[in-house]
Amino acid sequence: MAHSTLVIVPTYNESHNIGRLIDKVMSLGDMHLLIIDDGSPDGTADIVKKKQEQYAEALFLIERPGKLGLGTAYVRGFRYALESGYTYICEMDADFSHNPEDLPRLIQEVKNGQADVAIGSRYADGISIVNWPLSRLILSYSANLYARFITGMPIFDTTAGFKCIHRKVLETISVENIRSNGYAFQIELHFRAWRAGFTLSEVAIIFRERQEGISKMSKSIVWEAIWRVWTLKIQSIMGML
Repeated sequence: MAHSTLVIVPTYNESHNIGRLIDKVMSLGDMHLLIIDDGSPDGTADIVKKKQEQYAEALFLIERPGKLGLGTAYVRGFRYALESGYTYICEMDADFSHNPEDLPRLIQEVKNGQADVAIGSRYADGISIVNWPLSRLILSYSANLYARFITGMPIFDTTAGFKCIHRKVLETISVENIRSNGYAFQIELHFRAWRAGFTLSEVAIIFRERQEGISKMSKSIVWEAIWRVWTLKIQSIMGML
């Protein structure tokens, strides 16, 4: 396999964004892109298939039968990445809230050995979020303070979904054991990596609210994150992670 880097993007109803995102990531060069689509009724997967005609050697698609959740999508993507021999595995959203041009900075951080997990952080350099309502900002910032306090992790953006991970991290922490599915998935991934002795670093990014489509945030996702940090902390203390 010629390329060492895979970018994983889960999608559900992202037809307005996915074509542009694919073009942008592919323009950066030296990376492959895996889209995991959860049966989007808006034709997201069809757009990806059309783009595969243009990027046949670098663009891959896994179609799942329904909306099975962010966490299970990433676990499926991680399994694909490890089986396919990629060394550097990235996560990002499909809605351009994460700027694809930041990918090389995250990847380089891991390639240089400065981190095993390089996190695109909204809170590493103050608050770097554009176009969020104040209520959403307060919820996110408070949730991250809460998770950081309970878990003890040395990072500010515990729920960040934009990152680059060295394959040795995923091999060590057994991603199949991750049970969280919403934003708690990111907390659990970071926590398991940190507890296993891997280095986490934060790379400051500017996070922009999506321009097209609908946010996937829900009350159940928030509650999962609130309770999951306690479960992780207790499991860690009892040596069950």
